[in-house]
Parts: sequence; C-alpha cells; structure tokens
Amino acid sequence: MSIAETKKDAETRMKKSVESLKTELSRLRTGRANAALLDAVEVDYYGSPTPLSQVSSVSVADARSLVVTPWEKNLIPKIDKAIRDAGLGLNPVAGSDNVRVPLPPLSEERRKEMAKIVRAEGEGARVAIRNIRRDAIAQIKNLLKDKLISEDEERRAEEEFQKLTDRFIDEVEGVIEAKESDLMEV
Repeated sequence: MSIAETKKDAETRMKKSVESLKTELSRLRTGRANAALLDAVEVDYYGSPTPLSQVSSVSVADARSLVVTPWEKNLIPKIDKAIRDAGLGLNPVAGSDNVRVPLPPLSEERRKEMAKIVRAEGEGARVAIRNIRRDAIAQIKNLLKDKLISEDEERRAEEEFQKLTDRFIDEVEGVIEAKESDLMEV
C-alpha cells in the first residue's frame, strides 16, 4: 500500500468516525422534537422486530411533539407499546389515526447529564480518530522498514497524518459544541 492509498484510507475511516458520532448524537434528545429520536424503536410487526421507520412515517408536529402515522391502523397499539418500552422516557398518546409523542421539557439536571454523554461520545470519536492515525503511521513505518519509501517521505507522511487528524478532531469539536448548545437551549 502506498502513502497516498494509506492517507485516503485513513481519511475515509476518519470521516466515518465523525458520521458515526453525528448519528449517535442525533438519537440524544434535546429540547426540540427530532424524528431521529425514534430511529432505534422497533415494533413487533407480524412476529418480527421491525424499525419504526419501516412501518410508519415519523414527523415533527411542533417543537415539543412528534406524530407517528402507521401504514396499517392495527399497528397503533403496538407502536404505542414499543415507544413506551424503548426506554426513552416518553409517554405516547394513541389516537384513531396516529400516535402523538409529546416531549416533556428537559430539567436542568437532565440537560447536564446529557451534556456529559455528548462529551463522552465525542471523546470516543477523538480516540477512534487517533487510533486511525496510529494505524496509518504504523503502515508508513512498515513501508520505510521494507525500504519502499525514504525517511523524508515518512516524515512528510507523518506530518500529513497529523494535519488530517487535527482537521477531523476540530470537526468533532464543532459537532460536540453544536449539540451541547442545542441541549442547553431552553
């Protein structure tokens, strides 16, 4: 594997780490309603657990509530039960055509707990990015050991990997700050 291929692979993996962080944080509840909040909910659909998004549409009714409209009316009680059992602390209200999910406002204590979770997720992403850098540098050292590159090329490659790592860690910081400001917004 060449330096360019190693760099491209490391960059792709770092992007995936940032995307994974964004996905995880989208599931955390902030003060506003967000349809991604129910992504992890699974409904018993003809005997098999099925993601809520595959049996209904989830939309944001207003800043404090979601509306789940099932494709089949007989799923309303199952969707209600699945949301209650999901451990999200939500109490859905089943109607005749849909399920409304009111989101209670977060207490200050709960906001601080959520901020800690956000920081922990961010730290996990930073560690993943640093591990990718470490792996890439190890591959470059192997190329040097096998005399496929010079020491100057190795040094330049290490500097490039550090710049790449710094760029993605800055991106992670931006994602974390945005989510924390979302959480603290009342």
